[in-house]
Amino acid sequence: MSAAKYVYVASSWRNQFQQGVIAALHVAGIDCFDFKNPNGGTGFSWTEVEPGSTPAARAKGADWESVDNYLTMVGHPRAIEGFDADFAAMEKADTFVLVLPCGKSAHLELGWAVGAGKRTAILLEDPVERELMYKMVDHLSPNIPDLLAWMGQRS
Repeated sequence: MSAAKYVYVASSWRNQFQQGVIAALHVAGIDCFDFKNPNGGTGFSWTEVEPGSTPAARAKGADWESVDNYLTMVGHPRAIEGFDADFAAMEKADTFVLVLPCGKSAHLELGWAVGAGKRTAILLEDPVERELMYKMVDHLSPNIPDLLAWMGQRS
């Protein structure tokens, strides 16, 4: 198996390990997509498109999670721009790594990668929450050195 050339790192904004994975890939000489800092910019945040996202609206407890508000927000030009940037990086990547813990978007991205025939791995957390469908990925990794070795790199 050839070494990874471009890695899509799927995770969560709340994940404390994502930036460490990005740094380890860079140190190993592997180019990767950092959704928090794409192309030196800032990644998409729902706060950019929330209707009434002023401090006053927040204090009133605005209902941003209603279906109607979601449909408005997901159609916002900034949300479309964020999606397009992420999806372009997904198409470019030859390898995907899901960094746990993460949510729905990262799992959907990984599922797309599996279906697209990309090389896929999950960097497990310890303790790990059991998930049978994780068997569909190419590699389950307990740590970053193992992940780098699977990608054909030395840590």
